[in-house]
Amino acid sequence: MSGQKQAEDSIISSNFNENQAEDIGGGGKEEGKEEESVFSMKNALWHGGSAWDAWFSCSSNQVAQVLLTLPYSFSQLGMASGIVLQIFYGLLGSWTAYLISVLYIEYRSRKEKEGVSFKNHVIQWFEVLDGLLGPYWKAIGLGFNCTFLLFGSVIQLIACASNIYYINDHLDKRTWTYIFGACCATTVFIPSFHNYRIWSFLGLGMTTYTAWYMAIAALIHGQADGVQHSGPKKLVLYFTGATNILYTFGGHAVTVEIMHAMWKPRKFKYIYLIATLYVFTLTLPSSSAVYWAFGDELLNHSNAFSLLPKTRWRDAAVILMLIHQFITFGFACTPLYFVWEKVIGMHDTKSICLRALARLPVVVPIWFLAIIFPFFGPINSAVGALLVSFTVYIIPALAHMLTYRNASARQNAAEKPPRFLPSWACMYAFNMFIVVWVLVVGFGFGGWASMTNFIRQVDTFGLFAKCYQCKPTGPPLQHH
Repeated sequence: MSGQKQAEDSIISSNFNENQAEDIGGGGKEEGKEEESVFSMKNALWHGGSAWDAWFSCSSNQVAQVLLTLPYSFSQLGMASGIVLQIFYGLLGSWTAYLISVLYIEYRSRKEKEGVSFKNHVIQWFEVLDGLLGPYWKAIGLGFNCTFLLFGSVIQLIACASNIYYINDHLDKRTWTYIFGACCATTVFIPSFHNYRIWSFLGLGMTTYTAWYMAIAALIHGQADGVQHSGPKKLVLYFTGATNILYTFGGHAVTVEIMHAMWKPRKFKYIYLIATLYVFTLTLPSSSAVYWAFGDELLNHSNAFSLLPKTRWRDAAVILMLIHQFITFGFACTPLYFVWEKVIGMHDTKSICLRALARLPVVVPIWFLAIIFPFFGPINSAVGALLVSFTVYIIPALAHMLTYRNASARQNAAEKPPRFLPSWACMYAFNMFIVVWVLVVGFGFGGWASMTNFIRQVDTFGLFAKCYQCKPTGPPLQHH
């Protein structure tokens, strides 16, 4: 079948085939592609571009290792603030993901009217900013997005080492980081987000198991002896926890790449919101239950696994989370791979092996940074305050306001305001609220608090810490 052959070509070049790319709104051809994929096992497991694929990608990408640090955030914030801020930042993140999707469609529709083809090209967020607002915005978007994705990948490696230590403490966490860095380097062979269909599905299943294991295990364990729930106690801790939650729902630095992998990108608009609502069913019960059980103990245990009793169920959760972190590492790194390929002129190369080789230099600095800064919880908050605040919240809101600042741009907009916020004035007001709130609370207070906490960890444990927050050295550990 010619349609299937085109789909396979698309996999090799990590992009849409030309017929799919030329009609954003979809049509008979795209529907045919969806129907054909049902009958092909290879396409069923490998080549995904449906709305369901995008939902699995968004849901899976949003709740990886951060699930394990949310109880730590609750101990800093208190129960009430923890729940309210999760809902608040979840909805705020869904809105800015919607704005990114609108700007992507606007950029793509303008380019296609000019006759531009994206057959051998994956559109990225910085290119959308460049096309709509110019080179300065491109530089800003590229800088923030790449730095955020770089540290997002670093966090996955740190989390892998932190988790496996709770199953096997024969090796220290730094040695485990070396090992998992080599394992995660194999993501260079996954061409694009088309090819994450089975991984996204499995990843979400693994996170769902882990979240409900945490909730049930904490309830069965009951409250620890003398448990205290004294948070919030200090402003530094409060805003550190708040920025970790801001980071939790800021997983859409890869929104444009996920959209571009869809057969009908216009369907993406509300997918992120639906994904976030599902994520609430995982994060709220697990973080609340673990905080209820252990309280202030969590202030010194940024990884919830360290307090939950060692059982086969916990070991299963650790292993599943490790596999999912490998997947999430690929999610965070793939846009970086694309950027690097474009820089060195390898983006349209058809050989998967050649592209994999070209991508390897991206993995090395990530590996190195994970060994320098192995601070599991604090680095989440620092990345949230300094990078996610701009990448995910401030820049999309500002970009949307500037793109549609002229009456002609609003009149010819590819996407009109949504039904629940029908006027442009309301959209402007809400976007301005996001910019001011995140700038003051997220970047300002959050940046101060998270960097204070981060520097304290460096002073306490030092750079290149061999085993951050490990058991005290003593006879049991020496026995291992």
